[in-house]
Amino acid sequence: MADKTSFTKDEWTLLLKSPMIAGMAITAADPSGLWGLLKESFAGGAALTKVATDPSADALVKAVVADFSTSEGRSAARDGLKAEFSGAKPAEIKTKSVDSLRQVSSLLGAKAPDDAAAFKSWLRQISQNTAEAATEGGSLFGGGVQVSDAEKATLGEISTALGI
Repeated sequence: MADKTSFTKDEWTLLLKSPMIAGMAITAADPSGLWGLLKESFAGGAALTKVATDPSADALVKAVVADFSTSEGRSAARDGLKAEFSGAKPAEIKTKSVDSLRQVSSLLGAKAPDDAAAFKSWLRQISQNTAEAATEGGSLFGGGVQVSDAEKATLGEISTALGI
């Protein structure tokens, strides 16, 4: 099983950023205002919290979450995100996010093949949860979760980038 020592500093930072990037791609695909942004942000945070308490979670996923729980890990992720996305417009953020997830997929295949499927599935689930977060509860008069066409298309791009 892979852990932090299996990766270079830059590779590990990419993995640390990846849960946020998975959510950012969806948010950038169809910005949903302040409340939607808050709900989408909480969806990503909830995914991290859930893994921290899930005894059956993949070891590499748990290692990323544990490192993200430290101030050093959060700083590395934040600084990496700033460097990658500073000044980018939503369409550029979406494209860069999908490209980054493609890099994550390649990295996992090369250095963590035993953890790759679980890690990529986790990132895909974060994207799905983010897409559903802003519209949770569906329409005012009932119905299920309404994911926009732009978000659906981005979910497809994310799945392709991750190879799932």
